[in-house]
Amino acid sequence: MSVETRREIPKDIFKAYDIRGLYPSELDEESAYRIARAFATSLKPSVVVLGHDMRESADQICQATIRGLNDQGSDVITVGLTSTSMYYYAVNTLNGQAGVMVTASHNPAQYTGYKMTGPEAIPSIAFVSNEELWRLASEGRFTEPERRGEVIGREDVLQDYVTAVLDNAGISSFGDLKIVVDAGNGMAGMILPHLFRRVGSRPIPLFWELDGTFPNHEANPLKEETLRQLKETVVNENADLGVAYDGDADRVRFVDETGQSISGDLITALIAREMLKKAPGARIMYDLRSSWVVPEEIEKAGGVAVKCRVGHGLIKKQMREEGGYFAGELSSHYYFSDFYYTDNGDLAMLNIIKQMLSTGQTMSELIRPLQRYYHSGEINSDVADQNAKLAELEKVYSGGRMLHLDGLTVEFDDWWFNVRPSNTEPLLRLNLEAKTKEKMEEKREELLELIRS
Repeated sequence: MSVETRREIPKDIFKAYDIRGLYPSELDEESAYRIARAFATSLKPSVVVLGHDMRESADQICQATIRGLNDQGSDVITVGLTSTSMYYYAVNTLNGQAGVMVTASHNPAQYTGYKMTGPEAIPSIAFVSNEELWRLASEGRFTEPERRGEVIGREDVLQDYVTAVLDNAGISSFGDLKIVVDAGNGMAGMILPHLFRRVGSRPIPLFWELDGTFPNHEANPLKEETLRQLKETVVNENADLGVAYDGDADRVRFVDETGQSISGDLITALIAREMLKKAPGARIMYDLRSSWVVPEEIEKAGGVAVKCRVGHGLIKKQMREEGGYFAGELSSHYYFSDFYYTDNGDLAMLNIIKQMLSTGQTMSELIRPLQRYYHSGEINSDVADQNAKLAELEKVYSGGRMLHLDGLTVEFDDWWFNVRPSNTEPLLRLNLEAKTKEKMEEKREELLELIRS
């Protein structure tokens, strides 16, 4: 018996690691049902842990996903509303052979999607490519299982999760720190009241009400415009720290007491210090777009600095294979091997607070010594033939030290650049850093002219 295809599932909603599309035009209940059956066909999990975020479409997509998993023979344990970080925790502690999180992360309100894992919350792409999932779901022909699965449990892991992250960070008080947290109407707003209550702290909350329409601003802290009210509130309230979460709360951005936002790579350097106190000499990974400051600070703290590729599926794989203890990305994802090799915005926040308390320094005092180079930020350019352009750049800059870990990285004594292709669009992404502002600006314009010619 087979399930016949009734509509086409767009291939481009299957991203490099996750699945994201507009609801319902690109990803609706029927598509969700078939994707779930394709996932269960590929991984053959006996038990799947399922969670979802607060988007308006989440319940409908969840129900279709449950039907698909059950019809392919997989039992389901639901954890209901959850952040992605808490969902990863649930997959591990509930012994799921696979996990499905219904979320579109930081995307705007009209999107829905999936973050899928195998056992131990290992990204699903380690077991089946998203291209293969798309093929199976598009064909819509599935072998009937020996038995139909069922929902075997509904678990609430929130309190256990809060205990686990506080224990992992080794923190029981936030002292007298005044902290403003913008949850962006996302899933952090469900978890943070319990976390702050547990340490006896009263934060200044911004947009903690769960609302998948995102009425206040897009839940994407990488966009500076989304941080405007957080910055203003930190300054107006004389707060010590500002924290902004994305929609599914696995990513977090920080603002110092002067209202200045802090780039993700510098936060990687700060958290690395805390992690190396727990594991002296450990291997700390950082994505290759990060400032020179990051490996310098890791080595200064006694760690081994290791460059890694961009993207959570690749970073988690490299951490497991090479013994990475902690990793950080420019995109403000932070990965903890001692918390199931997963990215966790709550642990990132706790480790920053811990460092502020232990040093007695303000956030700006911690960051200022790290701001010793000049970074361009990531700049995108439309390029039809990405490989040809990368080959051209390699010839032009052949005098530098080259690395092909992710696109093309070229280092000189006083500046470096990385150009890498987008996984989903005809774009090249440039990151560049120099020892002087003048050199950064000069080389940035030089590279952009070459890339866009």
